[in-house]
Amino acid sequence: MSATALVEARGLSVSYGETKAVRSADIRLDAGDRVALMGASGSGKSTLLHCLAGVLPPDEGEVWFEGQRLNTLRDGQRSDLRLRRMGVVFQFGDLVPELTLVENVMLPLLLTGQRRDQARRAAMDALDALGVAAVAERRAGAVSGGQAQRAAVARAVVHEPAVIFADEPTGSLDTVNAEAVLDVLVSLATDRGTALLVVTHDHQVASHLDRLVTMRDGAILEPAAARR
Repeated sequence: MSATALVEARGLSVSYGETKAVRSADIRLDAGDRVALMGASGSGKSTLLHCLAGVLPPDEGEVWFEGQRLNTLRDGQRSDLRLRRMGVVFQFGDLVPELTLVENVMLPLLLTGQRRDQARRAAMDALDALGVAAVAERRAGAVSGGQAQRAAVARAVVHEPAVIFADEPTGSLDTVNAEAVLDVLVSLATDRGTALLVVTHDHQVASHLDRLVTMRDGAILEPAAARR
């Protein structure tokens, strides 16, 4: 693995029974990279994202993050890396429905030992940037899907991670709120050198990012040139 890569995967393959979801995939992210991962439904995009985030161990190949090989770490070690160094936005948000939005966003900060008052301030700032501060005290199960999705993005960025993996982060949002989410994500990459990988079907979303990577039938096609 290159010493300068933030995230690097080589030869990744994942199968579900007889179905090959990811086929010998190679991909690399450096600090500040802004990458759109596109492809038809079932092309393997979400599976690849889960491998890169250490959620799903691959059947074959290697995943490296900040010099550590993720697929040789224990589950608890991978979870700790995600908590401290990664931000992950799952396709359906995955907030804790019994907690308020602000409590959901505070979670990664509290779990790493930040004081509750500091965590709350940071969470409210993140929710405000994403236009949902007004419903911060509502339970996640009692807000709209779009509001919950924006809170999930706030939770993923509140601890200023080294990399953000976002699976269709704007899928349930209208155009205005989708732009707000993309502005926050791209600003992190620009201002803090956060790497960003966005799974999307939307070419308008992809146009906000610097590089397009396309998947087909589990394989990564030759990546397009960067649009810097």
